[in-house]
Amino acid sequence: MTSPDAVAPADWSARADEAARSVTRMFGQRLFFLPRTHIAAIERPSSRLKNLMRPWHYWWQAHYVDCLVDAGRRELARASRFDGGGRPSAGRLASQLVTGIRLRNFLTVVNNYYDDMAWLALSTLRLEKLAEQTRKPGARRNARIRQSLTLQFDSASTDDLGGGTFWSKKRDFKNTPATAPVALYYARTGNTARAQALVDWLHAKLFDPVQGMYQDGLRIGADGEVVLEAAIYTYNQGPVLGALLELGGPANLDRAAALVDAVARNLTRPATLASGRTAAVLRCDGTGDGGLFTGILARYLALAAVDQRLPDRTRATAAALVTETAQALWDGRRAVDQEEPLARHGAHLVFPVFAETPASRSYPAGAAVELSTQLQAWMVLEAAAAIRLAAN
Repeated sequence: MTSPDAVAPADWSARADEAARSVTRMFGQRLFFLPRTHIAAIERPSSRLKNLMRPWHYWWQAHYVDCLVDAGRRELARASRFDGGGRPSAGRLASQLVTGIRLRNFLTVVNNYYDDMAWLALSTLRLEKLAEQTRKPGARRNARIRQSLTLQFDSASTDDLGGGTFWSKKRDFKNTPATAPVALYYARTGNTARAQALVDWLHAKLFDPVQGMYQDGLRIGADGEVVLEAAIYTYNQGPVLGALLELGGPANLDRAAALVDAVARNLTRPATLASGRTAAVLRCDGTGDGGLFTGILARYLALAAVDQRLPDRTRATAAALVTETAQALWDGRRAVDQEEPLARHGAHLVFPVFAETPASRSYPAGAAVELSTQLQAWMVLEAAAAIRLAAN
């Protein structure tokens, strides 16, 4: 295995491989020891029993599928596995993970949160395309998943509040976290009219023209009063950007370009890189669910960075946001000492929680490490690798 310190500075694919190896080895395990299953522990170091007693975070697992698909696409491009020939391919692990998610979720992919289900629908759609490229399609299972989840999205995308998608089955909150990925899913599966209607609703109801970004959502109170949740989250901007690009057309592409500029203005922090240079990096949102937020934004900024329909300046801005954040996360990594408990789970790297703060501060030796933050770093590195691959 290549030493982390020996990776060439510009080799984003090799760096993404390092992240993939560390995350899959640190957190990956069978579900209940069942063969042909895979699931991620939520925290390490920890025992299987402790992990079974914790919340298992359906939507974190869905993004784990997405990261494995990213690694699988790179495997296909170069005809070699991210973790060597003796271990499963990324695509196989992703397929086993989808099986693990369904079993862990009591033999269904349906849960109470429409945004969770949207993330899984998007990741399994990408997995199916990867399987088709590798001539190992899981068509029946993936078709059943899509059919089941599409029905859920159809039921949640109503005319209440003028449109949008409910966040949960309580049906008292329509928000960007559910509406945007559902819109992207509709766009990618050919239901462009419904996708456009959801995007237009977001722009009409939740777009903040001062900041140029999308606010969180509209909540229906017990008395029927509608309350705006005005918070701006990094990850909400990502799937909106993805949906605008997927739908295309002048109006959507203009909105996409403006959104990239708004992210650059409002959602960055200064960071000093290992080279001594100061760079603007994407704002990170801590641990827990927030540990995934910036990774999701980076995934869709990478799409903008390589979209020839966007202005050169916009593409350059998106590419810089991704690569500078990836560089900062890479510079901030910490090597795991072989005496640490983390090493027993196979980890060799730990990435920081915040791009501007090294992992030695956020996760010093002996500290428990959360899956979300490590998936985020991996996701950002995959985004940088995708930009580089498209440029070659």
